[in-house]
Amino acid sequence: MITIALPKGRVAEKTLELFQKILKQEFVFEDRKLILECSDFRFLLVRSQDVPTYVHYQAADIGVVGLDVLEESELDLLRLLDLGIGKCKVVVGSEIGKNIDYRKSRIKIATKMPNITIKYFSKKAIPVDVIKLYGSIELAPLVQLSDGIVDIVETGATMKQNNLKVDEVIMESSVYLIANKNSFYAKKQAIFDLQAQLHSSIKAVK
Repeated sequence: MITIALPKGRVAEKTLELFQKILKQEFVFEDRKLILECSDFRFLLVRSQDVPTYVHYQAADIGVVGLDVLEESELDLLRLLDLGIGKCKVVVGSEIGKNIDYRKSRIKIATKMPNITIKYFSKKAIPVDVIKLYGSIELAPLVQLSDGIVDIVETGATMKQNNLKVDEVIMESSVYLIANKNSFYAKKQAIFDLQAQLHSSIKAVK
């Protein structure tokens, strides 16, 4: 049996649709259950940020997660396949009509992704104080909590509505199939077969 960690919400729904196509059977979580077992698969429904952790500690063999979440986790996991869903960008943003003053001794950046933020500004040799928030990131520069933000955008509409603009793109992200290295080698053929079926299904849609 292969155990698969899925992030709650839209990505889980789209992933299960993919599985239904290739395996020709229905996968539905009943009521508020967090575990779904069907034929040779066990699906776990977890928070997006926890998917890499479940896979890293082998509570799940493979997982489905955004590349941004995987990068933020800094865990050493195998990236098997870009599923081509959940496309977005991780960006640096600031208030419209203002620019981040990089002449300051240290700039303040609000974000849910401190690791990505620190790594990005370190590469540019820019000293940064990271203010970790758990939501409403766009508010931070508007009330002078920060000079700018690092956040995820799909269309950029939410930023514009909050009088913010995109300054720089740090990375592009989409949803990946990932695997624990030990699980991958222990269940290599089964995981390879699943990867190949998913790849064929994705190509057929394009």
